Amino acid sequence: MKILVINGPNLNMLGIREPEIYGRQTYADLVAAVEGWASEMGLDVEVYQSNHEGEIVTKIQQAYFEKADGIVINAAAYTHTSVAILDALKAVQIPAVEVHLSDIHVRDEFRKHSYVSLYAEKMICGKGFEGYREALGYLAEKLK
Repeated sequence: MKILVINGPNLNMLGIREPEIYGRQTYADLVAAVEGWASEMGLDVEVYQSNHEGEIVTKIQQAYFEKADGIVINAAAYTHTSVAILDALKAVQIPAVEVHLSDIHVRDEFRKHSYVSLYAEKMICGKGFEGYREALGYLAEKLK
């Protein structure tokens, strides 16, 4: 099973950006954790990060042509603003799980709206890195 994990803007700054919200672990730590969990679950995983909306849209479109079975997406700030990312997810029709490190429902008012959730089958938020493991597990179970 081929899973694409997409991380949006500023996730490359994990461990530096607002550690009281996002923790002290780095992006490299996140990638290693995701790759480890995927391996344990027998998943082929690609982890991708971009600070650019159009690059994320292109990566979602590529997932269709590369025959990805599922997408885990933390669109970060684009969660709340990007109709383009929503439209790309709808276009490719690949099962997707939305993940957020923090609980977006208890933060700033503008963070409570998610365009991604209008497509994603499931949203996992407020569980830190563990949310990615849950998302991978959900897709592994759904797609077997």
